[in-house]
Amino acid sequence: MTTLPTRVEVRAEMVASVHTIVGAVGDSVEAGDTLVIVESMKMEIPVLAEVAGRIAEIAVAPGDVIHEGDLIAVVDHRP
Repeated sequence: MTTLPTRVEVRAEMVASVHTIVGAVGDSVEAGDTLVIVESMKMEIPVLAEVAGRIAEIAVAPGDVIHEGDLIAVVDHRP
């Protein structure tokens, strides 16, 4: 029996500006890998993959202003 991947949404924890997109759709990631770097209060903060898998979506672009709860990325979790 084949198990379909579980999609894990990565959401913003604070108001910030998107500084750099590190990952790309289709990239394999491990838990703890940096997906995006955001800037808040003149600090660069990495946004990390919470699970290992493949990046299914990057929902932000450099320069975007994000708010708490906004979708940043989606990772298809590999069991």
